[in-house]
Amino acid sequence: MSEETRKIRKLLIANRGEIACRVMMTCRSLGIRTVAVYSDADKDAMHVAMADEAVHIGPPAATESYLVIDKIIGAAKAAGADAIHPGYGFLSENPTFANTCAEEGIIFIGPSAASMDAMALKGAAKKLMTDAGVPVVPGYHGDDQSPELLAAEAEKIGFPVLIKAVAGGGGKGMRIVQHIDELPAAIEAARREGENSFANGKLLIEKLIQKPRHIELQVFGDQDGHAVHLFERDCSLQRRHQKVVEEAPAPGMSPEMRRAMGEAAVKAAQAINYVGAGTVEFIVDVADGLDDAPFYFMEMNTRLQVEHPVTEMITGQDLVEWQIAVAEGQPLPLSQDEVDVLTNGHAVEVRLYAEDPFNGFLPSIGTIGLFDPFADVPANTRIDAGVRDGDEVSIHYDPMIGKLIAWGETREDAVHALSGLLAETPVIGLATNRDFLLRALRHPDFVAGDVHTGFIGQYEDELLAAHEIGVHDYLLASVSIWANRQTVYAASQSNDPWDAHDGFRLNLPHSELLKFESADGEQLVVTLEQTSGQLAARSGDSQITVSDVTVSGNSLSFNDNGVRRQLFISVNDETVALVDAERTISLKRHARDGGGGDDADGPGTIVAPMPGKILEIKVAEGDTVSRGDPLLVMEAMKMEQTIAAPRDGTIATVGAKDGDQVGDGSILIVIEDNS
Repeated sequence: MSEETRKIRKLLIANRGEIACRVMMTCRSLGIRTVAVYSDADKDAMHVAMADEAVHIGPPAATESYLVIDKIIGAAKAAGADAIHPGYGFLSENPTFANTCAEEGIIFIGPSAASMDAMALKGAAKKLMTDAGVPVVPGYHGDDQSPELLAAEAEKIGFPVLIKAVAGGGGKGMRIVQHIDELPAAIEAARREGENSFANGKLLIEKLIQKPRHIELQVFGDQDGHAVHLFERDCSLQRRHQKVVEEAPAPGMSPEMRRAMGEAAVKAAQAINYVGAGTVEFIVDVADGLDDAPFYFMEMNTRLQVEHPVTEMITGQDLVEWQIAVAEGQPLPLSQDEVDVLTNGHAVEVRLYAEDPFNGFLPSIGTIGLFDPFADVPANTRIDAGVRDGDEVSIHYDPMIGKLIAWGETREDAVHALSGLLAETPVIGLATNRDFLLRALRHPDFVAGDVHTGFIGQYEDELLAAHEIGVHDYLLASVSIWANRQTVYAASQSNDPWDAHDGFRLNLPHSELLKFESADGEQLVVTLEQTSGQLAARSGDSQITVSDVTVSGNSLSFNDNGVRRQLFISVNDETVALVDAERTISLKRHARDGGGGDDADGPGTIVAPMPGKILEIKVAEGDTVSRGDPLLVMEAMKMEQTIAAPRDGTIATVGAKDGDQVGDGSILIVIEDNS
């Protein structure tokens, strides 16, 4: 045991959302009191409600709150916290923050500043790993950043190549370049993202592995110099270099390869005297299969990872508890030999995001509806979240709603359990990637374990096709409206028969017309009739007849031709949301009147899809553009988006300039037909 041990009695979490709530759960089980910090935007957030104490730290912008070291340290002192857990993101890999904690006598739940510095810049880290005997991808990691030298090095490596910001992460500052002609624009974009996100525009170039798998090793070190790994996670299913699905162990990996990668990961941790939880990430070239495939060090994340739950599920260990124990000066809870016999079964995790996969994965903002992170779920599954029904997803922070995780004795069992959990987890009120995740989990190649980082691109036509909404959906929406009325009346406990809306008529069936606005803007009318315990909905030649219609919470059940069906619903005066095991759709009520005149958001007018910052305007008034040409680059919710021309034409108006902050719906560019 370390010569100095210090018991933690009160812990401040220098973070928000899901990870803050996750850390608090472990602290509660250990009897450690927790302190939350929050910005103006988070005053009613779930992590604030869960904490024993909470300290306000400033405006919504992270640069004025969660990223201000003095405010975090001040909050810890004000609350009398012994320690700070940084979570992930924000200050979690900031060596200055770790040093400041040490100077103030506050325990930092993480590695030393020296360890962070060693792995902070990808180029320096790869040199360190090469010296330690850990294999790295061929590439250029030098200080000369001139475009001419970078181009020469790229040609020397051979296309395709990968451009990376040396301080990058989460896919930011990263570009794939297939040909020399694409290199200047890729260098410019990657450098800009590096400067904007990490205040560092330095780049490196690597050989692009054509069919890669992203496999990472969970490592842990203690203050006595011991280090172990807790097996691997396969994070190959990615979009724009951001992880979508994570699982442990990696499907198809042999024990020999697992041993070799584990030894390399531990060697990497020991090379920098690592203390705490970390992840050593490797890229594996599986062009010829996984058996004995070459693997290369990519980077080390000097913090707990978003995907740590799958490791917890297969080992039965609480990694946050391990973090706290090591930070207190205790030895690692288990030796490598003890860890090696722990692995049991398979676990899979998906990240549920507020984003629209059927519209270029644009981040989404709004009020979350139906989502219940505290719902009873099967014993082999869990939901980690930092938001709940009624919370807002704002423009200020990462759009992750939560993580859904499932365990099974086999990979097939785990994937099936996770698909079932996701199908029973509705979210409405804003666009999410739920339905896309369901398609991915059910895809035959994923089920078979044939995953690689190009999986989504390979099958995008299947995974990203927008839902088709048919007349049958409007008929179900009409049944939902009727059923919701009965629920509202029952809940009101009214004795007034005029409030009943039960369809009672003297000698006549109940009949009414319900109006919707179809996807093409046309009015769609549904006739709803109630007779003899049945409900019939009809529009044109389409009709459904259902019986035994009941609503429990937000779950609608009914008999349809002898089959009992169920779906989640949400009804208000403007929309009806329907969620089943495959689709989440929202239908508009009360069709709007048509009108003439110019349409401000027509196909020739480009508007901001959400609030954000204009990074670069790529066109000028008078320019001729073709459909698909890039018009501008904007940053919203920590992600960079390139907006392309929706049609051919001439730029008539440019309504924004580089650096502008724009609101949702702001007119940015107007394109006129070529004259």
